[in-house]
Amino acid sequence: AALSNYGPGGEALVCPSIKQSLSFVEQHKGCQHNLSYDDMRDEVLARGEGKVVENDTMLVDTGKFTGRCPKDRYIVDAGEAHNNVDWGDVNIPIKESTFNKVFDCCAERLWSLEKVYVFDGFVGASKKSRRAVRVVTELAWHHHFCTNMFIRPTAEELAEFKPDITIINSKAIFEQWKEEGLRSETCVAVDMDRGLGVVTGTQYSGEMKKGAFSMMNYMLPLQGIMSMHCSATVGPAGDTAIFFGLSGTGKTTLSADTTRFLIGDDEHGWDEDGVFNLEGGCYAKMIDLNPVKEPLIHAAIRKDAILENVVVDEAGNCDYKDGSRTENTRGSYPMWHIPNHEPTGKAGHAKNVIFLTCDAFGVLPPVSKLTTEQALYHLVSGYTAKVAGTEMGVTEPTATFSTCFGGAFMPLPPKKYAELFRAKIEKHEVNVYLVNTGWTGGAYGVGKRMDIVATRNIVAAILDGSIEKAPMSAPDRHFQLQFPTELGSIDPTVLDPSKAWADNGAFEAMCSKLSAMYAKNWTKYVKDPFMAALSNYGPGGAALL
Repeated sequence: AALSNYGPGGEALVCPSIKQSLSFVEQHKGCQHNLSYDDMRDEVLARGEGKVVENDTMLVDTGKFTGRCPKDRYIVDAGEAHNNVDWGDVNIPIKESTFNKVFDCCAERLWSLEKVYVFDGFVGASKKSRRAVRVVTELAWHHHFCTNMFIRPTAEELAEFKPDITIINSKAIFEQWKEEGLRSETCVAVDMDRGLGVVTGTQYSGEMKKGAFSMMNYMLPLQGIMSMHCSATVGPAGDTAIFFGLSGTGKTTLSADTTRFLIGDDEHGWDEDGVFNLEGGCYAKMIDLNPVKEPLIHAAIRKDAILENVVVDEAGNCDYKDGSRTENTRGSYPMWHIPNHEPTGKAGHAKNVIFLTCDAFGVLPPVSKLTTEQALYHLVSGYTAKVAGTEMGVTEPTATFSTCFGGAFMPLPPKKYAELFRAKIEKHEVNVYLVNTGWTGGAYGVGKRMDIVATRNIVAAILDGSIEKAPMSAPDRHFQLQFPTELGSIDPTVLDPSKAWADNGAFEAMCSKLSAMYAKNWTKYVKDPFMAALSNYGPGGAALL
């Protein structure tokens, strides 16, 4: 019995200050707990944190940071995480003692405030593996954001609520950051073993959401459940489709399909029962939002939604084309703002998986069908371009490789996710496609961005199975990719990237350049025989030639 206090849920090793900080609901006299939407709205307006604009939507400004701060993101290097986490430039270690000091600094400010806001809810629509999450915030609009983005509990669940994950967020300034070896006074850190997170030095709301999902991307695979940075939909016939992709590749846009039901737009798990959402809402990019091209998302921006950093005129009308504040304008809204959402947040096993990449070099085909080995290679590679505004300091697309199309949130070694994915592909006979939503006819600055209508037609052909009947090219010599030479009404010159370029010599040179970048990125994996073998199925390989 005594040993139980040293296990999960025990308190023997929890430092006293952190233990106290986990009792905001019970002990903070100004605790505002799971407020209603109307009460949250009143709090935000009364505190001057936001204003109401068109369609009765709340508009807020995130302050200094309008995107995530990946270089200020840390994971506690202690306990089981020490051996489990794939440490490096993405998963940056922080000492447990330093984490405790930052957590205490943040908590001390929260305890000093007249009011704090506490959201209790869940991460994960599957009750078999979901985690109870508590988020304590200084700002009322952050409380609103969490209410939109996490799964809201029933009254019965709230009455018996006990958090597995606790994240605190305040405006506290951690003045000892230099002495503790941190990069700046901004700190976004998680402790996997204790289920704790802290956000300080930034008001960008996405840090809270990604903190919780980074923990799930650590916990679920260790249970044998695949975790994915993806959107997911299910058709009327029960066919599930998954869209992998980094922010700005079209994940949210392409999953907002009036002919299908939305499971979720960003984070999912895949267990023995099927695919399930980890979230209770959507967090969509607002830049260039168009009611014709994105009708469901545009209609979702109404009362109870939050707009972040969107430029408005004096009358409160939104100018979604204006990126002067940031290219990373955002909107969060509860799932029910999408009329064709799947209310359970769950569906069966995936039939089709689509990797979305924003190719800044303009040489990848708009769509390619992948073999199982190619699918694993491209999952781990996660090639895309960082789209302007998603991260601080990125003002134009830059080529990058991000594990599982979400490396910033994948704490485990890539092989773990690849092995889980291979098992799913083979067991459920999944079709996997690589879809380029980036440039065509030339690289960024010369070519043009893929037309969203054409991309939607490609996706429709994948989902209805008609792409399976299309004539396919032979694997190309640079990337070993096969693509349809004809596909419905889509211009064949668009399907074949070499035909879209005016200068074939320039096209070949750019292919060689990108192929070399793929190969260079893969060198970090070749020490493992499983990963080394996959390299022959990627750019520069010869397995399919």
